[in-house]
Amino acid sequence: MKHLALALAVLLASSGCATLASPPPAGATTTADLQGDAARPASAQGWVRSELYFGVGEERGEGERPQADPISDAQWRDFLDTEVTARFPDGLTVFDAYGQWLFRGDAAPNRLRTKVLVVLHEDTPQRRADIEAIRLAWKRQTRHQSVLWSRQAVDISF
Repeated sequence: MKHLALALAVLLASSGCATLASPPPAGATTTADLQGDAARPASAQGWVRSELYFGVGEERGEGERPQADPISDAQWRDFLDTEVTARFPDGLTVFDAYGQWLFRGDAAPNRLRTKVLVVLHEDTPQRRADIEAIRLAWKRQTRHQSVLWSRQAVDISF
């Protein structure tokens, strides 16, 4: 599990590209000049980046049978709309990913198509409960064993 999280973190960190920015022209408005609102503050502390990892289907070789039914795009979208967007309507990000999970006692890891959900939110008991409700809903609907939740403190600016 540590290897999956580390591999995904390295992938996410290395996926950006750097450019050298020239200074804005005289009189131009910059991001620092703009004001945010309560949902999208100009800058804030006490927020977290929550990442949730959802297995949506097994990777398998030709002729191999899956151990579980894959989650269709329509099923994923419905879950996203009813369980996630309902709780975090201000915004979220979803990545398609690949992951591996070694169950105790298995000789080889299960290879999974994965959806990574990223939500930036205030670190409050209500928001943590919202994340936990999403995880529970997924496990109930799909009968999956787990949904990995990774959290880290972030300073944000919109």
